[in-house]
Amino acid sequence: MSDRYKTILLFGPPGVGKGTQGKIIANIPGFFHSSTGDIFRNLDANSEVGRLFYKYSSRGELVPDDVTIKIWATNIYANTILGLFKESQDILVLDGMPRNRNQANLLYRYIDVLCVLNLVCNDKEALFTRMKKRAIKSSRIDDAKDDVIRRRFEVYQAETQPVLEFYDPELIRNIDAMNSPAQVLHDVLEALVPMQNSHFNSEAPGEG
Repeated sequence: MSDRYKTILLFGPPGVGKGTQGKIIANIPGFFHSSTGDIFRNLDANSEVGRLFYKYSSRGELVPDDVTIKIWATNIYANTILGLFKESQDILVLDGMPRNRNQANLLYRYIDVLCVLNLVCNDKEALFTRMKKRAIKSSRIDDAKDDVIRRRFEVYQAETQPVLEFYDPELIRNIDAMNSPAQVLHDVLEALVPMQNSHFNSEAPGEG
């Protein structure tokens, strides 16, 4: 399918820094960052979908796949209409999905995955500490609760981590997320630059 969005996936456990890297990449022309976490957090809590989302997220559990995909696809379409995401020019940087193999299957109709940036953290306790600090800084109270943090990590290990098996191993780039922020960004850009060069060259008009 040629009409699928050219996409780079930001992958890794909660709190590993996907959102931070995504926001940095979003400032580079030719990339559009889509954070499902931000999309969901900006939902109207009084709407039907908003109430459903908060019902699951408050327990550290995943939102049902059909609801997740519907919300995300609607948001992406709105951004194309507004001209914020130019699908013929920009590479989509998807942060927060897919979270299980079913989502990966459902997303296939929308995205053509060029690369999976897998942010790796082998120190679970250090990751939990990072999540608590993020909760204080961002006023995300749910992230500060030990039981919710550990439940979210358990869900990631059981349902999300196996998603990597859905993609060709050659597309996966493992990046140590516990390095300094500058080093992580350096490693991310090492993977992204060839992707953008290839995409730019493929979209450039031929010389006559």
